[in-house]
Amino acid sequence: MRLILGGARSGKSRFAEQSIMAQVQEPSNLYYVATAAAGDKEMQARITRHKQDRGPSWHTREVSTALAATLSGIGDTNNQVLVDCLTLWISNCLHAGCWPQERDLLLQEIDRQLAQGRSPNWTFVSNEVGSGIVPLGQLSRDFVDASGWLHQALAERCQQVTLVVAGLPLSLKGEL
Repeated sequence: MRLILGGARSGKSRFAEQSIMAQVQEPSNLYYVATAAAGDKEMQARITRHKQDRGPSWHTREVSTALAATLSGIGDTNNQVLVDCLTLWISNCLHAGCWPQERDLLLQEIDRQLAQGRSPNWTFVSNEVGSGIVPLGQLSRDFVDASGWLHQALAERCQQVTLVVAGLPLSLKGEL
């Protein structure tokens, strides 16, 4: 499992996709778990562009909150699964009022996989939001806190953690 962090437009998603494509032996086993919702025309255009950029090799699953259940359903260790992006998923869960439950379900699913001796090929992409100023509003602080705590929990479980800045990957844990 891998965690790829970076700021907005840092190149983290492109790095994740390219890393997976470089390792994949069977392109029919590529899964893209997208957490973005098309709330307006601009976001719909982004989603469409990203799908076109990825090409037809990727099986896309659109998930707003039930990430653990989705991963469990495609958790075959032969599959390469890219989850993009965790911070959008956190935001979705906070707004739906299900964050603690969904977070716990995700970590439990990861722990279950690891306890069974599996090392699923899951790559998580997320925005590093803890490097800025402390937000003034409670919802913003809750979001930053949730992101930071989840990133720490995932970094502990993942074999590889990478920070991407200006398109350049920096290994924080494991090798690139």
